[in-house]
Amino acid sequence: MQIHVVKQGQSLYSIANTYGTTMDAIETANELDAPEGLVVGQTLVIPIIGEFYDVQPGDSLYTISQRFGISVEELARTNNISVNQPLPVGMRLYIPEGPKPTIEVNAYVEPLGGTVSETLENSTRKNAPYLTYLAPFNYRITRTGELVPPPLDDFASIAQENNATLMLVVTNLEEGEFSAELGRIIVTDEAVQNTLLNNIIATANEMGYQDVHFDLEFLPPENKEDYNQFLRKAKRRLSAEGLLMSTALAPKTSATQEGEWYEAHDYAAHGEIVDFVVLMTYEWGYSGGPAMAVSPIGPVRDVVEYALTEMPANKIMLGQNLYGYDWTLPYEPGGEYAKALSPQQAISLAREQNVAIEFDNEAQAPFFFYTDAEGNRHEVWFEDARSIQAKFDLMKELNLRGISYWKLGLAFPQNWVLLEDNFTIQKQA
Repeated sequence: MQIHVVKQGQSLYSIANTYGTTMDAIETANELDAPEGLVVGQTLVIPIIGEFYDVQPGDSLYTISQRFGISVEELARTNNISVNQPLPVGMRLYIPEGPKPTIEVNAYVEPLGGTVSETLENSTRKNAPYLTYLAPFNYRITRTGELVPPPLDDFASIAQENNATLMLVVTNLEEGEFSAELGRIIVTDEAVQNTLLNNIIATANEMGYQDVHFDLEFLPPENKEDYNQFLRKAKRRLSAEGLLMSTALAPKTSATQEGEWYEAHDYAAHGEIVDFVVLMTYEWGYSGGPAMAVSPIGPVRDVVEYALTEMPANKIMLGQNLYGYDWTLPYEPGGEYAKALSPQQAISLAREQNVAIEFDNEAQAPFFFYTDAEGNRHEVWFEDARSIQAKFDLMKELNLRGISYWKLGLAFPQNWVLLEDNFTIQKQA
């Protein structure tokens, strides 16, 4: 699979000819809504076997072979060159397909407004073949340990048809926000815990859930060890029923990191207790904050590398956003919230505004600016083939268990094409 960045003057026809493929193949892989209107800076995935690489300053056969996980000898043989041949900058090398690591893939699906929209159901059906786990978000825990389910519609049958495991996501959300007081009750009140675990097990058995996923956030810092003890208790009960157990963790870079979202999440304890964790490695750029990449590669790496000091790689699922944001400038704390948009919507917006898409090499993320009809300046950050490939490369480098997407319903076709090209997806059911 090739990632191509559109340059000025290029057309779908000229790009297809460059790689020896067809316009239809590129249009289908990228789900192009306006194939005649490519945007400068837009990325395209080119569905070919293997890929091409243009030699950069400082490259050698060795560094290139390390980057792509193949031997120097194979790289030289494939390109009919000597292993000792100097590589001129700009020389194009063909990189054959290598072995694919096997990973697990989760995606949350969040019905809004009390119903499952047709768009959300269609997105779930379309992407379920790529999933190990499908996670309806969310079962809300009450203060007495009952569970309030989300709309489920056909999620169970969609999971079954695609050999995906249902994940039962339970949260301390109350009136739309994570509640510290509800969290405290859950992790300290034995009677509530017993009722809750009975209800979780009954629901899992009735609905066919095979993993129970605790997403308890905004817990009081003084309840960190209470949360750990609750997880130990829950693990004993759930394991006895043959159920997996996982947790969602705030993106920490040290055990002593301060802040109301972080202190009660004990990476070492979770790594010891649960079957796997989802690191929420996104929302550096968020709707209420200043404009920046949602999941810049540097901070994402920092979180994963810290997590690896507390737990094995085979327990870590990388969290990944399927969305970006459109901020109105200038940013003012407490001011207008940024608007969420899908990668496909971001590209359409750049086309409508007749602006080029730029790329931040440090963050490994695309962005652009535009001015709306009212004269307001905007800054947009989103995901593209390059940004998601950077995350896939990190996962392969560090041998992570897999990836977890927040959330289905936002169109990013390049992600799924590249996911399948990079990995073999483990099916559990």
